[in-house]
Amino acid sequence: MKKAAFIMGSASDLTIVEKGIQILKDFGVPFEVHIYSAHRTPREASEFAGKARANGFGVIIAAAGMAAHLAGAMAANTVLPVIGIPIKSDTLDGLDSLLSTVQMPSGIPVATVAINGSVNAALLCVEILALSDDNLMEKLVSYRKSAAESSLAKDRETNEKYKA
Repeated sequence: MKKAAFIMGSASDLTIVEKGIQILKDFGVPFEVHIYSAHRTPREASEFAGKARANGFGVIIAAAGMAAHLAGAMAANTVLPVIGIPIKSDTLDGLDSLLSTVQMPSGIPVATVAINGSVNAALLCVEILALSDDNLMEKLVSYRKSAAESSLAKDRETNEKYKA
């Protein structure tokens, strides 16, 4: 199975990223976690992205706030799928990082999830990797079925509670 990478622009992003890390653990996806900044460590970020495919990675997840150029910097240096997680900031509630992540030029795509959406980023990563891994696809189908069953159980409970 290909590995996933969680790249954060700052150590302060870890509290958000940890929820996505747990998803990858739950699915048994091998991964690495690194702190590389598009602005403070551009050479290291570029080198990581440029070598990611040769180093066994299949997807890069990049989390950054404010100017949030990390996902774009990663995507510019690899042909692997890059998923951007805009991180909420104090200044504009994450709108700044959302727009920085989603507004990529033609030819350098970044799949972007919701502000602080590390769970969906990890699940999208699993979906991408599952395209070439039947075992992972089975886990994903089971996960979705379990989520649906849980939601329907809550529906039944709510319906019974408020039945006229």
